[in-house]
Amino acid sequence: MAEESMHQPRHLAATRWVEMAAGLALFVLLVEGLLLGLAAPAGLRLSAGLVFLTMLGLIAWRWPTAWRWLGWANRITLLRGMLVAFLAGALLFPAFMAAQAPVMAALALAALLLDGVDGFVARTTRSMSRFGARFDMELDAFFILVLSAALIALDKAGAWVLVIGVMRYCFVLAGRAWPWLRRPLPDSRRRKLACVWQVATLLVGLLPVVPAWVATGLAALALGLLAYSFGADVAWLRRQWRASHAPAAGDPASRAP
Repeated sequence: MAEESMHQPRHLAATRWVEMAAGLALFVLLVEGLLLGLAAPAGLRLSAGLVFLTMLGLIAWRWPTAWRWLGWANRITLLRGMLVAFLAGALLFPAFMAAQAPVMAALALAALLLDGVDGFVARTTRSMSRFGARFDMELDAFFILVLSAALIALDKAGAWVLVIGVMRYCFVLAGRAWPWLRRPLPDSRRRKLACVWQVATLLVGLLPVVPAWVATGLAALALGLLAYSFGADVAWLRRQWRASHAPAAGDPASRAP
């Protein structure tokens, strides 16, 4: 990737930075509007900004070499990333989050709805790509981590709820020790439903009208479903690995002494 970027045509590299600059400008307008309307702490500008700048850096790093523009589907995903970055930055200010819990829930709901819009746009415009799918998946994982941390910040659940947010990252790290976990998984409706259920239940837990015991119960149920979903994927990957390493029929290694 790095070597390809060195030989990238200048006009392609220039459009990349135009996209990044436009995204940053829109994020600044969004944050400034929220800061003004919600009387948010000034430090939120810095915390949310650092999260979004990190996001932009990762996008620039993984940007496909041959791409000139990001595309509308990925721009919508980036807009969703702006909302997630604001929520992530607000985690450092739990008193503000508690005072503005309805707004936080509304921003999370908007991010959830946009998750369906970017996929629809990608299919409609026939602009689906590995980069877009990875961008969407990584943002989903980070969004779930942020929502898990938000429940803790609002005293709606204990620290155990972070397991929901870090489980996917633990799965990725486990793949470094066991390469068979890095094999591609087939599309799964179960996996998609588990992801939507996690986000929806964590989002409901943020609502001021939802008591802590209800939010805790919903989060516990989401954790159970998530553990089942990951367990099913691990079992499938394990079976595929064992099948690929099983001795072929007629192979001397397959004959028992």
